[in-house]
Amino acid sequence: MADPIPFVPLVFIEIPSIYPTNVPKERRVNLPARLAQCTPDTKRAIGQIVQSLKQAGGALYLSDMFRSYEMQFQAHNDYVTGKKKAYSPPPGGSMHESGRAFDLSLGDLGVPLRVFWDIAMPLGVFPIIDRADSRLSEAWHFDCRGSHGKVYDYYLAGKAGNFPAYTAMAVSGIMAAGLVNYRVADQVIGRVQSGLIRLGFDPGPIDGILGERTHKALADFGVATADMEQALRDLEAALAKMYPGEYTEE
Repeated sequence: MADPIPFVPLVFIEIPSIYPTNVPKERRVNLPARLAQCTPDTKRAIGQIVQSLKQAGGALYLSDMFRSYEMQFQAHNDYVTGKKKAYSPPPGGSMHESGRAFDLSLGDLGVPLRVFWDIAMPLGVFPIIDRADSRLSEAWHFDCRGSHGKVYDYYLAGKAGNFPAYTAMAVSGIMAAGLVNYRVADQVIGRVQSGLIRLGFDPGPIDGILGERTHKALADFGVATADMEQALRDLEAALAKMYPGEYTEE
């Protein structure tokens, strides 16, 4: 029997939360375990942010981080029904599902949002809005893109168009964590396409369909397409070598 296909782990993070919301700050608890999961590089970046914020007189309290398929489905349904105002995409398209996104409490930040941006962005943690204005919807949302930023750039450059660039990045991140993404026809082929883009190749869209561009990209990478699971293992080994911080907490 072949070894399991490697994937990026989701690890537990201990981080202050806004919960319970009806008690003083000193009586709040850490983010609940079902939410307190993220990739190793996200955890590392948050740890550095917490230390820098403390030095600047601020603090990081989170309201949200990881979402399972079911949790994302509920968040999207709450938006559709008007229960929540901020847009939440259908399952398969949120960076929350990849363990690479978090929502912070702007009221507890203790420093101007621009200061947080200046701390977070050099660490690879990016806002989802285009200016540091706490009045804007989603001013609280930040992503640790990691290697999936390559997917974002690939789509933004027009090299694929089946998803918006941000959605494609989320699709890539979700599958990299070994989670099923129903927006992609075949999970193994989809992960292969994601991996190829992140390694600098040109497989076309992340759609789970083994087309000519994906065949050529695999040939350029140097693996055969007869066994896609083995091709994915080879790609994962290359990705772990290129982006080691995404695969381990060490």
